Amino acid sequence: MGNRGIFITFEGGEGSGKSTQIALLETFLGDQGIQCLRTREPGGSSGAELIRNLILQGDVARWDALTEYLLFSAARRDHLTRTIEPALAQGIWVICDRYIDSSRVYQGVVQNLPTEIIESIYHAISNGLEPDLTLVLDIPVKDGLNRAEKRKSIENRFENKGEAFHEHVRQAFLDLARQNPGRCHILDADMPIGDLQHLIQKYISDRFLLKGV
Repeated sequence: MGNRGIFITFEGGEGSGKSTQIALLETFLGDQGIQCLRTREPGGSSGAELIRNLILQGDVARWDALTEYLLFSAARRDHLTRTIEPALAQGIWVICDRYIDSSRVYQGVVQNLPTEIIESIYHAISNGLEPDLTLVLDIPVKDGLNRAEKRKSIENRFENKGEAFHEHVRQAFLDLARQNPGRCHILDADMPIGDLQHLIQKYISDRFLLKGV
């Protein structure tokens, strides 16, 4: 991969612990002498953070699937050009909380937005960039929603869509990961935080030939 950085994304349903594990991984990589950038979607750049509020707040029916995806795509384009690509070009590892797979699941599979629309727009804004590794954190829906409820965040538009919606999301992530075994790795997010942290560190060490675990 030359001097280009490694691009790792974390995916999964609400309350799966992505933010916690990303922070732990950032610390671990730093201890290995690897410069890394932690970011998120929607967000990760000044313009994308403004769009984040439009997407994640308000009534659950605020946007239809296509409008929602166009908002995500506008945020993603700004995020890519201002944050992700410049970091990768400098050899910095990028760890992102959600990315294009979330759109493939939430707007695509669950809300029936045609795959060709999702992929054509994504290709136009990204030149087809895919993560080097996607870690899918899987947790039973009720457990994840209970965790999310405890956050008391106003960014709860998706959380409020109901258990059936989130069960569909869970299965769609698992299906997507199984269809992309070279890029995606499923992890049980219902285990203790420290155990999951160790599994992630070991997997990334083995995958990218790190030492010190």
